[in-house]
Amino acid sequence: MYEALRDNLFAIDSVFPKECANELRTETTTCRCRIGESAICIFCDLENSIKSDTGKTPVAGGAVHPLTRYIMNYLKYACEYKDTIEQVFKDHSKIERADSTSRPRDYESRSLKYKKNDAGEDRPPFQEQLMRIMDLLDSAIEAKSKLYKDISLSCIFMMNNGRYMLQKIKGTVELHKVVGDNWCRKRSSDVRNYHKSYQRETWTKLLGCISNGGLNVRGKVVKPVLKEKFKSFNAMFDEIHRTQSTWVVYDKQLQSELRVSIASVVIPAYRSFLGRYSQYLDPGRQTEKYIKFQAEDIETYIDDLFDGNPGGKKT
Repeated sequence: MYEALRDNLFAIDSVFPKECANELRTETTTCRCRIGESAICIFCDLENSIKSDTGKTPVAGGAVHPLTRYIMNYLKYACEYKDTIEQVFKDHSKIERADSTSRPRDYESRSLKYKKNDAGEDRPPFQEQLMRIMDLLDSAIEAKSKLYKDISLSCIFMMNNGRYMLQKIKGTVELHKVVGDNWCRKRSSDVRNYHKSYQRETWTKLLGCISNGGLNVRGKVVKPVLKEKFKSFNAMFDEIHRTQSTWVVYDKQLQSELRVSIASVVIPAYRSFLGRYSQYLDPGRQTEKYIKFQAEDIETYIDDLFDGNPGGKKT
């Protein structure tokens, strides 16, 4: 509508008599201004909708939050009209500043960080607006990650949302131009850090069950300690599998990366422990009681993780 009113403004003179053309031109200009101001208000409302999303129920399984999907798709489609919206912001940006009642007092000073792009050039007004929205979304998702009591699940949630945002940006040329490579690199680094935190919170603790500590006394393996280590490992792995097979990682590449990284850490350590100490358990009933998993079983169960299936699909 804005483009049609803008592009046909001067065609009025060739279609209508002069006495009508002046009035129509004035009405058309007024209408275009109102549409432009309304467009800017929509983006102000979008900011406010992010701020007002204070739901306290975490998304099941650590999946991508609906707010993330909504905002990223909103920005993706907005960027299809990037040049026109940029003109709207340049021509009608006063209405944006008038909406100061819904902005924090330090809004202007905080906005300074959005004024430069990766090349150090001033961002146009619409690009500033878009970066403010991205920053608000970042803060909102980080706040929602704290709703999870399980730190590992919180990390999965942040990885899911971070990867979703990256995929949307990289898949939208205009959005990628606005956000820039520096933002994408920072986001990728954040996702990797959450991955490391997840590994530490879940699998490093599991491997602690099969450490060598306390197993050898005066050169001999202490069987009660060995049995307890196997029992602890079995119980913790069962719990991890039961819980994390209900968690969700929709992005297949991220899902594969997680499974591969888990397998590369857990399976060699477990295989080594098994090969070194299984001989100290009596064959038969004792072996069956304490050695619940072979290394191949561990790999199979790892492939169950992050599918959102209660109990896992292969159990």
